[in-house]
Amino acid sequence: MEPGPSSGDPPADEETVTWRELHREALSRLERLEADSPAQEARWIVEVASGHEGTRYLSGLDALCTRRGVARFDRMMSRREMGEPLQYVLGRWGFRTLDLFVDRRVLIPRPETEVVAQVALDELGRHEAAVVFAIDLGTGSGAIGLSLVVEDLRSQVLLTDVSPDALAVARANLAGVGRPGARVTIAEGPWFAAVDPSLRGQVHVVVSNPPYVAADEELPAVVREWEPAGALVAGQTGLEDAEVIIGEAGGWLCDGGALVVELAPHQLQEAAALARDAGFADVEILADQLGRDRVLRARGTS
Repeated sequence: MEPGPSSGDPPADEETVTWRELHREALSRLERLEADSPAQEARWIVEVASGHEGTRYLSGLDALCTRRGVARFDRMMSRREMGEPLQYVLGRWGFRTLDLFVDRRVLIPRPETEVVAQVALDELGRHEAAVVFAIDLGTGSGAIGLSLVVEDLRSQVLLTDVSPDALAVARANLAGVGRPGARVTIAEGPWFAAVDPSLRGQVHVVVSNPPYVAADEELPAVVREWEPAGALVAGQTGLEDAEVIIGEAGGWLCDGGALVVELAPHQLQEAAALARDAGFADVEILADQLGRDRVLRARGTS
């Protein structure tokens, strides 16, 4: 992300402009764009451009803009008007307790994936061990795995991804979590091929939000045009990656360990059957925050 404007920057130009005026301009432009929440988007864009965030926002609205701040505002508004998702325009997005750096190398973190992280945290919480180990397969921005390490202080977490670009984003977010980041390891590779074989039978939770879109499946234009296809499309059925993860996870889990996977609602029954065929004895489908089937949770092997 670009640095925010410093207090020593000169005013934007001889016609002094305040951030309140730019907020009004942003609101008008976003309303013409028919953004979902133009007032909220205008605030977020002005917050990032001005550096006046959170509790400082309202008191900073009447401050004079800086050249650097106006330039950043103009760039962000132009990108948004070209249809780029707000999260990429801002360069950041909230996920549970985290403020994540995001760009086009990774999927935008979504509320339903926060539910997946909670299920994984609940599964870690079932274990009384002094140290619990989790693997976040296909980590992308690091949203799930970094949530685990920040919210469960006993956890050791491995983040994996086949994409070096995605792992660059995950590393940037790892740097932002501070001291808990010392309990995180990152490895590049496809699914369990990235995991050290010595961890077989030692893992308390395997969690993943894999690609689960079928090749011929329709996607919203904004998703298809801006988000990385490799993190979305699994293959002809959409379950290709999930099949690999479900089929191999049992060999990595410890006694009482659990697999947690995010999938589309229409895939969960088939995925549950795959888990039972793989030997999982306790298989459950869990809903997201909107009540839609979203999470496969499979414990233990028979």
